[in-house]
Amino acid sequence: MTVSNTKKRRRTALQDGPQRRRQEEQEAVSGTKMQEIVVSRGKILELLRPDANTGKVHTLLTMEVFGIIRSLMAFRLTGGTKDYIVVGSDSGRIVILEYHPSKNMFEKIHQETFGKSGCRRIVPGQFLAVDPKGRAVMIGENFMNVGFPGGSDGPSGVLICSENYITYKNFGDQPDIRCPIPRRRNDLDDPERGMIFVCSATHKTKSMFFFLAQTEQGDIFKVTLETDEEMVTEIRLKYFDTIPVATAMCVLKTGFLFVSSEFGNHYLYQIAHLGDDDDEPEFSSAMPLEEGDTFFFQPRPLKNLVLVDEQENLSPIMSCQIADLANEDTPQLYVSCGRGPRSTLRVLRHGLEWFVAFTFWLTLFEEKPDHGWPFIHHQPNLVLCLFSPSYLCGSFTPSSIQVYPDGIRHIRADKRVNEWKTPGKKTIVRCAVNQRQVVIALTGGELVYFEMDPSGQLNEYTERKEMSADVVCMSLANVPPGEQRSRFLAVGLADNTVRIISLDPSDCLQPLSMQALPAQPESLCIVEMGGVEKQDELGDKGTIGFLYLNIGLQNGVLLRTVLDPVTGDLSDTRTRYLGSRPVKLFRVRMQGQEAVLAMSSRSWLSYSYQSRFHLTPLSYETLEYASGFASEQCPEGIVAISTNTLRILALEKLGAVFNQVAFPLQYTPRKFVIHPETNNLILIETDHNAYTEATKAQRKQQMAEEMVEAAGEDERELAAEMAAAFLNENLPEAIFGSPKAGAGQWASLVRLVNPIQGSTLDQVQLEQNEAAFSVAACRFTNTGDDWYVLVGVARDMILNPRSVGGGFIYTYRLVSGGEKLEFVHKTPVEDVPLAIAPFQGRALVGVGKLLRIYDLGKKKLLRKCENKHVPNLVTGIHTIGQRVIVSDVQESLFWVRYRRNENQLIIFADDTYPRWVTTACLLDYDTMAAADKFGNISIVRLPPNTSDDVDEDPTGNKALWDRGLLNGASQKAEIIMNYHVGETVLSLQKTTLIPGGSESLVYTTLSGGIGILVPFTSHEDHDFFQHLEMHMRSEFPPLCGRDHLSFRSYYFPVKNVIDGDLCEQFNSMDPHKQKSVAEELDRTPPEVSKKLEDIRTRYAF
Repeated sequence: MTVSNTKKRRRTALQDGPQRRRQEEQEAVSGTKMQEIVVSRGKILELLRPDANTGKVHTLLTMEVFGIIRSLMAFRLTGGTKDYIVVGSDSGRIVILEYHPSKNMFEKIHQETFGKSGCRRIVPGQFLAVDPKGRAVMIGENFMNVGFPGGSDGPSGVLICSENYITYKNFGDQPDIRCPIPRRRNDLDDPERGMIFVCSATHKTKSMFFFLAQTEQGDIFKVTLETDEEMVTEIRLKYFDTIPVATAMCVLKTGFLFVSSEFGNHYLYQIAHLGDDDDEPEFSSAMPLEEGDTFFFQPRPLKNLVLVDEQENLSPIMSCQIADLANEDTPQLYVSCGRGPRSTLRVLRHGLEWFVAFTFWLTLFEEKPDHGWPFIHHQPNLVLCLFSPSYLCGSFTPSSIQVYPDGIRHIRADKRVNEWKTPGKKTIVRCAVNQRQVVIALTGGELVYFEMDPSGQLNEYTERKEMSADVVCMSLANVPPGEQRSRFLAVGLADNTVRIISLDPSDCLQPLSMQALPAQPESLCIVEMGGVEKQDELGDKGTIGFLYLNIGLQNGVLLRTVLDPVTGDLSDTRTRYLGSRPVKLFRVRMQGQEAVLAMSSRSWLSYSYQSRFHLTPLSYETLEYASGFASEQCPEGIVAISTNTLRILALEKLGAVFNQVAFPLQYTPRKFVIHPETNNLILIETDHNAYTEATKAQRKQQMAEEMVEAAGEDERELAAEMAAAFLNENLPEAIFGSPKAGAGQWASLVRLVNPIQGSTLDQVQLEQNEAAFSVAACRFTNTGDDWYVLVGVARDMILNPRSVGGGFIYTYRLVSGGEKLEFVHKTPVEDVPLAIAPFQGRALVGVGKLLRIYDLGKKKLLRKCENKHVPNLVTGIHTIGQRVIVSDVQESLFWVRYRRNENQLIIFADDTYPRWVTTACLLDYDTMAAADKFGNISIVRLPPNTSDDVDEDPTGNKALWDRGLLNGASQKAEIIMNYHVGETVLSLQKTTLIPGGSESLVYTTLSGGIGILVPFTSHEDHDFFQHLEMHMRSEFPPLCGRDHLSFRSYYFPVKNVIDGDLCEQFNSMDPHKQKSVAEELDRTPPEVSKKLEDIRTRYAF
């Protein structure tokens, strides 16, 4: 039994419909004057909010809709103040959504069924059009059209974006106006290739409006209309800037342009200029041109746009391997992703990314004090470091306080200083402070309580409290808004207990509750987390959350327990191991809410984000002491000490599971393997419709010579200068795109990479029209300890209809300690070698539909054995012992036995279902996991009575009833599980994601998703999650109207998988629904949340 507990990273809407595109809409969906951006990422709906002050884009909400989002638009009802979202999906329904800021959720307010489910060409839903006044919406299958505002705002009508032309159309006497799309001057692309606009954005003010339209090369044009008495007379286009090709653009009222890409990162630009005052030529539909001619322009670096923020996007993930190559104890994810010149190799590490704002060297201390670096911060722009023995310094509004071993010093706002001295020979050993209260612990376990009165005087409570053991740590919560004090004090004692003490005047210093601990506490921190926005009777907004007591133990364990705000009882304790050192806790603020920074051998941040608690490590060096910090430049930062430096840190991306380092690549990465001895990566990159660097240089030289030859005698010198400038021009292809060579043109290379530094150790460029599709690192028994790299290459391959001019297997030897590739030879083959795998000191190669064993020869690879019975095309090879599991492009898996004595490869079992396998993973001797191109993951297993000791029938004399079953092998694999992910899965790996964790099956998708399938270890857990999923289907149906069971059973009925994504939406439900579902399960809502958290942290993050 398995549960899918999928964590999604950056996604794009690579949809299974006839038109694949990504949608976004921006308006004030929250009902405020701030603008948000709603983005669809295939089956995920996301709400983003750009910050006009910092230029950063923050994610407010991410919701899985369990369906494929095909279209998305915003509309506002007449006279309304907020926008609604209309969504078209594969549910056959149109859905209207409303965003509730107080709940931070989208809610479905209307749903209308109009067609069958699925993405069908005969069912509309791929495109939406909304009436500007919010009166109607139309669903259809048209190509991209741009609507113009009408009435008093503009001439109305539409711009139709077709190949090579943009045309204005309207009703009445308005004639059609057509303008050609300008093309780049001296472009290396095929001149016969058509040009289209792929996305557009509208900018409208009270006095003017214009459009920004982007071509498929990334060039943005500013489009305006000239009118005469409400009749459009002319279309004008002006080159604006060039940015990476987008699927959608949004112009915000704050002057930003948000650009989303299906493949590659997303960008936020500041519009610095509108392009009106520059010397860029303007093209018009009124300019005379011959039919088929067009305008030409010269692309250039950014002039009107300024890049201010970049959102990382993994799509498409072509290949992924998980390993601890950096020796960091926690494995890293090595991901090859991207397309064309925007491709990257990325290293993902679990943790939050931090930006270091400032670093100061501390040189006054020769030796660190025993009690740690004693500083704390509570006022903006102030960091106070104490160089005398002090336990704490803090701020009382509007005064300050210092606690030191012999007493308390209170510095009032008028500079008067009040001091309190410890009685007798006693000293202060621990203290806790908030805005109005001070509690100190004296030697012997005596507690003394102080509280500030309305006049600003610090008064001692008359009675004191004797504890049963020495006090080792204490914590006070912040004073809630509108109240005089915090009601509770948490005290950690040396007898391995934590006590909650009342500070209410009616029962001050009386014990309320106690919790025993498995080890001695090191630090405590009471915080209010998980709050939601509330509005009181006076209209003041605030957040109301839950009180949590965080307990850091000396054995490196962190406990989080709920503190009842009325009784002070402790309940619902969660446990997490953080590291080998005692855990220190510090209160900080993140996104306006309290959070806890926990420091052990690694620093962690505990915070609430999108209705779920996160405990995420910081991807930073070890910190020793920290506090919150706020300034204009860094509103929510952390000031911390590491060794002898003081550092101010700012969080970059709250809610991110991974931080990543990206290394650029030249072409689309296809596959890579890890060299076991050096941990270097051998990567193959291949692009269709592309030129190699050598061919590009030849083409440019040829075009430069033609420019000079075409010029007259008088212009020859000028033409030579232009040709030289053209040859020296080097616009980055990651932004301006690579030239399109045409169908059947390929460019490939083999790259040897150090994954830690990201440096390219060696690189081999293949010839034009050679496409690398497979790679393997292996040793041969007849060559000793040398490592060889085999690369499968196709020659002159045409995709549709499929044809190939042959293929090669390039053989390289790894030399210079595994840092160089030395060419050995190349072996010609008759078809495409799509799969290579090492096998018992030789190499297994899938050549078309042939499965062969090769050994290393002096001049080429030597063919030793062959099997011709794979029906279509070998796409993957996996080996274990004498068994070989082969994946076919459309006929699922085949189990093959190698009989060494007879030198035969014999198929002895296969699958009963045709699967278009994209990747597969060996789980054990009899079990395989496979994924297909339609977004399904399946696990198939050979029955216990399966025998691989079978004979081949080369003569064909066997009786028909003995030859096999269903025209295949005589033995069939059993289906263990089926599950529809909704995105094409390109990698599967059985691995452990966390130190000491259990094994799970990790998958990555073409749309940039990373997810896991984890096995159940008890029938109790399986029964619990099965019933939770059942109740969630009925109480919390998918947002866009798709039936959840139907979605997960898109192609095969879902079997033996429980949807962890659906179960985790329990935390997003209304409290009364949570209570209702929990009662059906004989649990409380906190117990259900704890089960969800436990199964996640047992296997992953």
